Amino acid sequence: MQFGIFSVSDITPDPTTGRVPDDTERVRDMLTIARHADEAGLDVFATGEHHNPPFMASSPTTMLGYLAGVTRNITLSTATTLITTNDPVRLAEEYAMLQVISDGRMDLMMGRGNTGPVYPWFGQDIRNGIPLAVENYALLRRLWTEDVVDWEGTFRTALQGFTSTPRPLDGVPPFVWHGSIRSPEIAEQAAYYGDGFLHNNIFWPMHHTRQMVRFYRQRYEHHGHGRADQAIVGLGGQVFLHRNSQEAVRQFRPYFDVAPVYGHGPSLEDFSAQTPLTVGSPQQVIDRYASFVDDVGYYQRQMFLIDHAGLPLKTVLEQIDLLAGEVVPALRTIVEAKRPADDVPLNPPTHAERVAAARAAGRTAATHVGDGVDDVTGTLAEGARA
Repeated sequence: MQFGIFSVSDITPDPTTGRVPDDTERVRDMLTIARHADEAGLDVFATGEHHNPPFMASSPTTMLGYLAGVTRNITLSTATTLITTNDPVRLAEEYAMLQVISDGRMDLMMGRGNTGPVYPWFGQDIRNGIPLAVENYALLRRLWTEDVVDWEGTFRTALQGFTSTPRPLDGVPPFVWHGSIRSPEIAEQAAYYGDGFLHNNIFWPMHHTRQMVRFYRQRYEHHGHGRADQAIVGLGGQVFLHRNSQEAVRQFRPYFDVAPVYGHGPSLEDFSAQTPLTVGSPQQVIDRYASFVDDVGYYQRQMFLIDHAGLPLKTVLEQIDLLAGEVVPALRTIVEAKRPADDVPLNPPTHAERVAAARAAGRTAATHVGDGVDDVTGTLAEGARA
């Protein structure tokens, strides 16, 4: 299983000192965090995409392109690429460029975004979120898999004889995850294409996560991509670690209480009981997260949020060391022992594995093998192309 960290890139005052980093400092801190995660041996670093305060990560490909040149092993990803408010043409170009620059050491996670005001800033309407996600991703795939595209849809200007450049590395597009908290239509979209599905369940109880993952697995099998247990699944999570569990709670409480993502709501204790947030010792985190595979089946990627709520950089780097040094090795051993069969993927597919699979199938890009019409989202924009 892969283990990594993701950032929502919030700029939050440190409640213990009142200090507020500016945008430049926060960007540079995120770069330091990513490099430290690579050096510590974590598998993935992912950045969100936001266009509204108090968040600042507005250009994921710029950040990840830089990190491709200064890291060695870590997979570079997005925690959200806004498929709804970005032009699919720009997404096709920018992420193919990132794929080439990183030599395939990247993937991306599509998301709709749930901040209403952002949509009109980019000329869209949040009420069209699902149709935008369906149409834009269908076009994005065509731009990656067809050298010359003629296309007409609802939400952007038609294309005639258009070629997106650069072409995907080795003729195989990046691996795509679809991230959703509560929308079965997005789980269906992931299943329809045989892509990965990441349920970023940081606000939700496990019974909701279990339902969403089960639905995705069932639909993945329905569309002919393999057995349900072979579907590629990821989960979100959040932790704060200290060798002494009481000290972990004492240190984290003031940050939790004012965090822009969940502060001023339930107590730390209630939120920890109802969501994956785990504040305590490394062993407590190991015990909690090792149980998730029993709820959703073996899954391929576990991501942790650790750099939010005004936590100082020094503290975040210490969290990475505890996570990579103590928690991840134990979790990897426990969870991988629960993998039900050798043909259940151990990890998400690498670029090299996707290239080999494409060549073995006599093609250079993944093609859809399921039905042209499904009973959740209706007829999809790409029709019934095989």
